[in-house]
Amino acid sequence: MSKIVLIGCGAVGATFAYTVLVKGIATELVIIDVNQEKALGDVLDLNHGLMLAHPMRISLGNYPDCAGADIVVITAGAAQRPGETRIDLMNRNVAIFDSIIKQVTQYNQNGILLIATNPVDILTQVALKLSGWPKERVIGSGTLLDSSRFRYLIAEHLGVDPRSVHGSIIGEHGDSEVAIWSGASVAGVSLDYPGSGERWHISPDQRERIYEETRTAAYSIIQKKGATYYAIALALGRICEAILNDQRSILPVSSYLEDYHGISGVCMGVPSVVGRNGVAEAVPIPLSDTELAALKESAGKLKSFLSEIGF
Repeated sequence: MSKIVLIGCGAVGATFAYTVLVKGIATELVIIDVNQEKALGDVLDLNHGLMLAHPMRISLGNYPDCAGADIVVITAGAAQRPGETRIDLMNRNVAIFDSIIKQVTQYNQNGILLIATNPVDILTQVALKLSGWPKERVIGSGTLLDSSRFRYLIAEHLGVDPRSVHGSIIGEHGDSEVAIWSGASVAGVSLDYPGSGERWHISPDQRERIYEETRTAAYSIIQKKGATYYAIALALGRICEAILNDQRSILPVSSYLEDYHGISGVCMGVPSVVGRNGVAEAVPIPLSDTELAALKESAGKLKSFLSEIGF
């Protein structure tokens, strides 16, 4: 038996709920949202597909239903208003998280918090402080989505299956994220391997284009359709699978770092072993000097923003 509670049933939350149903990730899903009519509509719609999917219980709930949840997924949050500063938006989201997490922890002390609301690294750290839970059990979606975008774009360039490409985006889920080209490979062959020939070569200009398309992907999608939700829902589903099945998968999730390549005191995305108890450990992947400098700069930007909001 496994139970997921979803808080926030907007575009991301509803698509995540659909992902849970289609992939059979849990045996119970409870949806909580301030807009109960909309959430009830989603619950009914999902239940009407049960005959065609995996057996599970899907219900509309409230915070007492967090009791016994293995994972509490938070996608709720405020959207930026016209003319509103990033600090003002963050202060509103901190207030929202304060209310949510106080109620979650009133009924659950043993689950895992999985944060998807942006800016996800900042709000993961906010959730960690507000909950008082061990750092292993407060996780953000991190750069898993960015890494998936990165691998897709490399695969498109090379004409191969994205599942045969290995490579990570680490750091902030945002403008200062870092592409780890030094560790990128296809079927175990490093993209920097001299013997791979022109077929697998990606020039510096092409690498910069791939990185920029990865980094700005959300802006492009939002401009075209208003929001991103399919791929992030799949990323959240993948993290939940790793937790509930104790897979000990290495995923670039956001969690609180302590001496990761000299970086401490901040939540951001790095490859981590994810299993039944959350993040078991961060994996210290090799970095070039340039990549390490960029990662430290990314951490510095996150710390600066945290200090501006009093965290």
